[in-house]
Amino acid sequence: MPITKLRPTFTFDEDRLAQLRAVVPEAFADGKINWETLRAALGEHLEDDEGDAEHFGLFWPGKRAARRLASQPSRGTLVPQPGLGVNEATTRNLFIEGDNLEVLKLLLKSYAGQVKLIYIDPPYNTGNDFIYSDDFTEPLEAYLRRTRQVDEGGQPLTTNPKASGRFHSNWLNMMYPRLLLARQFLSQDGVIFVSIDDNEIHNLRQIMNEVFGEENFIGALVWKSRHNVDSRNKSGYSKDHEYVLAFGAGIQGRPIDESKYANPDDDPRGPWMSDNIVGLASIEKRPNLHYPLVNPETGISYACPPKGWRYNRETMNTLIEEKKIIWPSSPDGRPRRKKFISEVQSHFTGLSSLLTEVSTTSSGTQEVRAIFGFDVFEFPKPLNLITLLP
Repeated sequence: MPITKLRPTFTFDEDRLAQLRAVVPEAFADGKINWETLRAALGEHLEDDEGDAEHFGLFWPGKRAARRLASQPSRGTLVPQPGLGVNEATTRNLFIEGDNLEVLKLLLKSYAGQVKLIYIDPPYNTGNDFIYSDDFTEPLEAYLRRTRQVDEGGQPLTTNPKASGRFHSNWLNMMYPRLLLARQFLSQDGVIFVSIDDNEIHNLRQIMNEVFGEENFIGALVWKSRHNVDSRNKSGYSKDHEYVLAFGAGIQGRPIDESKYANPDDDPRGPWMSDNIVGLASIEKRPNLHYPLVNPETGISYACPPKGWRYNRETMNTLIEEKKIIWPSSPDGRPRRKKFISEVQSHFTGLSSLLTEVSTTSSGTQEVRAIFGFDVFEFPKPLNLITLLP
């Protein structure tokens, strides 16, 4: 579906204003915000805005304009192209061709607050990347011709050389409005993942803290993207990894291996597994975890391990009374715990911050080449990077 010029459409400001009006209706007069009333309602939660006030945050040339750009209405519309798709009658997928900022604005009214997962693979700002230069105050086609941003394929792109005086600002001005719009798409339990490398991870983390809330930062996943060490780098440093920043309500890891649970003794409490009960602290740090453990039925005493036990005496006695301790026949053995599957609080493991099972970009190149028969673009992400994300 390509985008064509049309009248302005929905902007996310309408939705945000509606939310604000629902919380502070007295701050609206004749459809406009009464700033003084809003300030009074915010009270102590309003940050000092005196001329010499100092604020925490990331600031750069063009930030205000980038924020306004996100709220400007789209001047395009989506036009279906029947016959160009694959399995159009049954597919659940949609491919949209157009400027991504314009597309986000066009889709927002229909999908605001309904998207559970967003994955973005933006330019990394290496100095040779194509960076969108946004200005929709004139028709898009005319603007692209005037600024000479159209490449051979007609894409509205321009490079961002490191020699540019606003190298980082140019990139931030491209990312900021798109992230502001992306936030409006996420559902309450939604998560956004953004790929990035060393060039801009520090700035990306800062603006994502601002847009999505620092309290919603889940983590920075590390992916080994290079298969072989780069020996051509003059600095002697081979950059073999990239990052995926995750923000949202939380993620779900992989299902636990329930095959580890069995019930060989027909315990009425159900399947269980043998779990370690050795501690991690020395006697100097946790003396309450260091004591001999005695089987009350046999009287066999088991010496305390060097790092003590995982539980104090009171908790251990409870486990013994509940017959949840597995006693070895020899005093040289090490008691263990019966951990029942019914006691497992979550049936999913945490997603490791190290994406060790993900293929490298060379695998992504092979996958794309198998589809198109040639190399479409450099360093494509492998499919299993996307499928691994919860």
